[in-house]
Amino acid sequence: MSGTLQQLQSQLNGINRQLLHLLNEQERTAAEIVRIKEEQGISEADPIGVQQMVSELISHNQGPIANDTIMNFFKEIFHAYQKKQNNAKTEQKLLVSRRHKSEDTIIRVKQAEFGGVSPVMIAGPCSIESRDQLLTVAAALKNAGVTVLRGGAFKPRTSPYDFQGLGVEGLKIMKEVADELGMVTISEIMSPSQIDTAARYIDIFQIGARNMQNFDLLKAVGQSGQPVLLKRGLSATLEEFILAAEYILYKGNDRVMLTERGIRTFEKWTRNTLDISAVPLLKQETHLPVLVDVSHSAGRKDILLSCAKAALAAGADGIMVEVHPNPQAALSDANQQINIDEFHTFWQGLCDSGLF
Repeated sequence: MSGTLQQLQSQLNGINRQLLHLLNEQERTAAEIVRIKEEQGISEADPIGVQQMVSELISHNQGPIANDTIMNFFKEIFHAYQKKQNNAKTEQKLLVSRRHKSEDTIIRVKQAEFGGVSPVMIAGPCSIESRDQLLTVAAALKNAGVTVLRGGAFKPRTSPYDFQGLGVEGLKIMKEVADELGMVTISEIMSPSQIDTAARYIDIFQIGARNMQNFDLLKAVGQSGQPVLLKRGLSATLEEFILAAEYILYKGNDRVMLTERGIRTFEKWTRNTLDISAVPLLKQETHLPVLVDVSHSAGRKDILLSCAKAALAAGADGIMVEVHPNPQAALSDANQQINIDEFHTFWQGLCDSGLF
């Protein structure tokens, strides 16, 4: 390389370093302007001001860079900075965020405590099919020391020809069984119109994966004040999941539990893909209890215990599993439900692990 070329290369490197320094100085100055505006109650959203700044810069352009290039370059810089500021403000304002509340939220429902010192086991059939079916499962669970009973009365099914649940009759059965055995109940609701009726029969509303972004429902349960178990959507990012929970808190209800239930990926060996990383991330970014539904995520019985251990080791506040007296005859999700004997083996395995 000739001496002249080396000199020019060195000169270019120096100019680039100066540009980098000036760009960082520009961002620091812009941040200070935003801070002062906030203190004075002045809105920082000023697209006209940005356009004027760009136009003023172009008026001083002496080339050889084209005006359009200058305009696009500085607009990108301003927009990137504004996006960064907006994201930072959103994170600071989120009611679900650790920045808003540093201590863990503990939700107490009768004798159950979600997010406390000990993890919680939630178990029961996918669908409530009859009083005998639910009572058989619930009695076995209660005898094993499980106090939180799940069961579906309203079932959002992929096919309209599949069993859709017993509806209000199922909720009535759940209340009768729970009152008889002294258990806490969780069941899914699918629309705001079901809230008042469901509240008479169940303790905790479940919002399923397919309704995670049913914003009218999220806002309605937020106004209800009833504890809510919110499941992650089939293909939802963690940001979308957190913001769905934010809808509920924004309406005044902070009794929300986040439930990872597996997401849809290209993998076919399991029903869904259990995102274990979601557990520590949600625990780190939010103050809400985090649970894991191993039945929906795995969709197979042979790995339920391993998945549950992994979830608890990652910091989960509880495990949800589906139990049926006779899974082969179940009206929904037959393949993923375990029978009572299999539940006892599963439960004993968790207890022996020292994680529960």
